Amino acid sequence: MSPDVIPDAQVAPTTTESGNKTNRAHSRARAARRRKIAVMAARVLLLVAVLGLWEVFSRTKVIDVFNFSMPSKIWDQVYAWVMHGTAQGPLGEQIWYTLYEALLGWILGVIAGVVFGIVLGRITFLADVLGPYIKVLNSIPRIVLAPIFMIWFGLGPASKVASAVVLVFFPVFFNAFQGAREVDRNLVANARILGASNRRVTLQVVIPSATSWIFTSLHISFGFALIGAIVGEYLGATKGIGLLISQSQGTFNTAGVYAAMVVLAVVALAAEGLLTFAERRIFRWKPTGSDS
Repeated sequence: MSPDVIPDAQVAPTTTESGNKTNRAHSRARAARRRKIAVMAARVLLLVAVLGLWEVFSRTKVIDVFNFSMPSKIWDQVYAWVMHGTAQGPLGEQIWYTLYEALLGWILGVIAGVVFGIVLGRITFLADVLGPYIKVLNSIPRIVLAPIFMIWFGLGPASKVASAVVLVFFPVFFNAFQGAREVDRNLVANARILGASNRRVTLQVVIPSATSWIFTSLHISFGFALIGAIVGEYLGATKGIGLLISQSQGTFNTAGVYAAMVVLAVVALAAEGLLTFAERRIFRWKPTGSDS
């Protein structure tokens, strides 16, 4: 027999093995889709059950409607704001006002946190000098700074942006700092052997390695930015979702308080979705876990 001729008995197992791998891949894909559908269905059922029980308990006087309101009244309030606007103007204007303050504070806080985190992570002497001061500042409940910012910057957006910045800065800073410290020393050593300067090592090795750490902090930091903006508006503002909460509370409109919280939750979920999409696009090379 010619050595170039391969018997059928030797080809068949290879073909069968390839088919088995394909079938396993299809099975895993189907299992993942089924799990995703099951998770989404469970989430919807849980939400429906909670809202349904809340509505039933309110209507049967098991819980006090004055204090807890009910989903139907909250929906009516949201509908009224969407169709007829609020006392301060259209609902979209209030959302944009709060979102603008939160976004600006988030961007400034992220930039400051990343820059300081990378710099202190790279320069040990500077980290040792400033470390105690950063720990002291981090130990201060930063929400209490909102009234001070109100005195400094007035009722305009600046005081809310400042509150958002101080809330965003520290989680981003600590993640960027830790990411810079956790860079693989072999990569840094290899870059130096190839003649890379400190600047090139930082830009081409340290920052890319710390990116996953930084993105982890972005998810929670935007929520902090919203908190900073809302607290500032709650204390004093001319527009915004925080002002809606404050005025609803002042008029004992419980449904209005919950309705503003619903609007805020939708905004936060939309922002989280955009961040997750951006992270997946940037880190397409990373293996993904099970769908959540």
